[in-house]
Amino acid sequence: MSQSGYAIEISGVWKIFGNAANEALADVRSNGLSKKQVLEKYGCVVGVADASMSINPGEIFCVMGLSGSGKSTLVRHVNRLLEPTDGKIVVNGEDIMAMQPDVLRKYRNEHISMVFQNFGLMPHRSVLDNVAMPLEIRGINKNERIEIAERTIDLVELTGWGNKFAHELSGGMQQRVGLARALAADPEILLMDEPFSALDPLIRRQLQNEFMKLASQMNKTTVFITHDLDEAVRIGDRIAIMRDGRVVQTGTPEDIVLNPADDYVADFVAGISRLKVVRAHAVMQKLKAFESTNGTLAKTAKTFNEDASLSVLIEHAITSEKPMAVADGKGKRVGVITRSDLLRTVVEGTETS
Repeated sequence: MSQSGYAIEISGVWKIFGNAANEALADVRSNGLSKKQVLEKYGCVVGVADASMSINPGEIFCVMGLSGSGKSTLVRHVNRLLEPTDGKIVVNGEDIMAMQPDVLRKYRNEHISMVFQNFGLMPHRSVLDNVAMPLEIRGINKNERIEIAERTIDLVELTGWGNKFAHELSGGMQQRVGLARALAADPEILLMDEPFSALDPLIRRQLQNEFMKLASQMNKTTVFITHDLDEAVRIGDRIAIMRDGRVVQTGTPEDIVLNPADDYVADFVAGISRLKVVRAHAVMQKLKAFESTNGTLAKTAKTFNEDASLSVLIEHAITSEKPMAVADGKGKRVGVITRSDLLRTVVEGTETS
C-alpha cells in the first residue's frame, strides 16, 4: 500500500492513439481540442483523457460507460498492457511507469491478475493446468502449484472438473476457470474487463454473487469494468462513469443515483430503481432538527440502521404511520424518517426516469 493509503492511484492519465499523439496532446492542453477535432487534425484517437481516480484496498471499484468511453483502455494502463501518453500510475506504492520491462513482468505475475470477457483459456490444457499456469510461470514446483490450483478450483465451485478441457465446459464454467486462474496467483489487485457480459442473465447474476463473496473473503482490490449500470450498482463499492475518455463522476452507487453530476449521468441512472440503492442515512432528517419542530421522538419508535435500504423502510411504513428512528453504527439515534420523507424520495426518483 502507498503512503496515501490507496491501493491504486491513477493521476492525469492520457492515452492518445496515433503517430502524432504527443503533438495532439499538447494542442489539446493549449487549445481545448475535442475528441473529434483531434481525429480530424492529427488522425489520432483520444482513448483516455486526463483520467484520475484513487482506489481503496479491498474495494470493488467499477468503471462503466458506453462502448468507446475509454473504460477498457483505462484498466489496461494499471498493469501497463498499454503505455499512457502521459500521466502517473501507482499500485501499492510502486510507480508502474518507472518499471523496466523485466521488473514489470515479474510484478504483474506476482501482484496483478486480469480476467477478460473472452475467458482466454488454453484449449490444449486441462482446467487444472489452466488454473496453475500463473504459478508455473512463476517457477513454483509442480506439486505445490497443483495443490494450489485444486484448492482454487474448489473455491469457485468447480470441484471434480480439473481434468476436463475448456470445450467440455459451459460459458459460465469457463469464466469460473478464468477467475480461478486469476485467484490462484493470490494477487493483491484484480482487473476484470466485462468478465460476465457474454453470459446469460441468470448465470451472470450467479457469478456476480459468487464473485462478491470471494472478493470479500479474500480482500482483493478489484477494478471491475462494465457497461451495465445494474451490475455496477449491485457489486461496486464505488463507481466511476466515463464518457469520451473522461471520468465524469465518481461516487458510491447511492451518490450517483441521488446526485448525478450532469445530464449524461442522469440519463444513465434514470432506469435504476432507488429501492435497493438508497439507504436510510440519505433519506433521514437530523434528529435534532426533527425534534425542534415536532417534539421528542418516542423511545418506542422503530429503529433502523443507517444502511437500511429504501425498500425495507417502505415495507415498514406501509404498516405504520409513525416516524422511524435511524441509528448509526454504534446504535446511537441520529435521524428520523417519516412517510413524507419516503414518498418524496420515491417521487423524485420517478420524475427523473
